[in-house]
Amino acid sequence: MTNGIETSQAHEVPVDVRRMRVGCEFVHIAAVDTPTVFQVEAQDAQPISVIKQEWSVEPQLRVRRYTDLYGNRCARVVLPAGRSVLRYDALLLVPDAAEDADESARELLPDELPDDVLLYTLPSRYCLPDMLGDEAWSRFGPMPTGYRRVQAICDHVNSHLTFQYGSSGSWSTAVDVNASGYGVCRDFTHLAISFCRALNIPARYVFGYLPDMDVPADPAPMDFAAWMEVWLGDRWWTFDPRNNARRKGRAVIGHGRDASDVAMVTTFGAPLLESMTVLAQEEPA
Repeated sequence: MTNGIETSQAHEVPVDVRRMRVGCEFVHIAAVDTPTVFQVEAQDAQPISVIKQEWSVEPQLRVRRYTDLYGNRCARVVLPAGRSVLRYDALLLVPDAAEDADESARELLPDELPDDVLLYTLPSRYCLPDMLGDEAWSRFGPMPTGYRRVQAICDHVNSHLTFQYGSSGSWSTAVDVNASGYGVCRDFTHLAISFCRALNIPARYVFGYLPDMDVPADPAPMDFAAWMEVWLGDRWWTFDPRNNARRKGRAVIGHGRDASDVAMVTTFGAPLLESMTVLAQEEPA
């Protein structure tokens, strides 16, 4: 990164993948210099390849990069007093296929889980399996274990909650949205994670970009997306309680216990967010 900008060279595009452009712009107005952390960079990890990316900051600022304890890429800046604009833009190669599924994937007993996966069976800031345990076991306990039980959890959350912007806030937990019946994608995800963890099924929160690729276009302005990954057998599997469908083009920014671990912006102060724009769409060849 030089003067806040980083780029990489484009690759030749294989025939079984598609180009996707993702990015975002944040415009802040700060009363004083404000240290800030951004988590908006698409992960360059299979099956996604980042072939070109660029950061820009106005006015020109020092941008420091680091990797957090979950392996997520973060960018640190000090927003100056006044108006500032941070932009991230990337060109990706994504598979021309939806994410994997396997209805035979099995749940593991807690004693069989890898050490680094156990964390994702525990309560966290927004995911409260201890408070939702009775409901989880009464609804899903009698079902056959494995992939189909996790899908049943997603089916329930998708039908129980109504998507509505402004229906929840930064303080809303899975218990809150379960009671209200309303939420946004992060709330759908927190509730499904809570039910999974209550059943001793490891589940983690995932934050990223999700294009309308080979699905009807959403008329709402583009936004970041949240979904979950569940450990079954010997790997993580993608589930999306909000859209409740396998999709093409998911580009992970980061993962953690819940949204508190993968916040798009963390400010050590109170700057005004004047605007936020998000882009995730197929790029013509």
